[in-house]
Amino acid sequence: MRIECGTDIIEISRIKDSIEEAGERFLDRVYTKAEIEYCESKKKQKYQHYAARFAAKEATFKAISSLLEDKYSICWKDIEVVNDSQGKPKVNILGVDETRIESISISISHCKEYATANVVAVIE
Repeated sequence: MRIECGTDIIEISRIKDSIEEAGERFLDRVYTKAEIEYCESKKKQKYQHYAARFAAKEATFKAISSLLEDKYSICWKDIEVVNDSQGKPKVNILGVDETRIESISISISHCKEYATANVVAVIE
């Protein structure tokens, strides 16, 4: 058993610019339907939530990358960040041998300009 971690920070303006420039093309490439619905429900703060989920996907990738035979074997939508019934973020991972991941914990935060995420994965 080993513990892997990943962290990421991103400027919210970068995600906002990508969404405004590429629109649906960017959203459909990076986010799942559930993630888009959640972020869009946040109205004026939606870009903070999109950026936080982007950072969470990057941090998750960093934490689980040792499980990947090829870094191109996973795409953005294979890592989905949703909230549980209590509002706590959790990660769903597709396209990876999840049986080797004993647990994964995530923390997301954002402010006016930045979003950040930290992921800790316990791997068999």
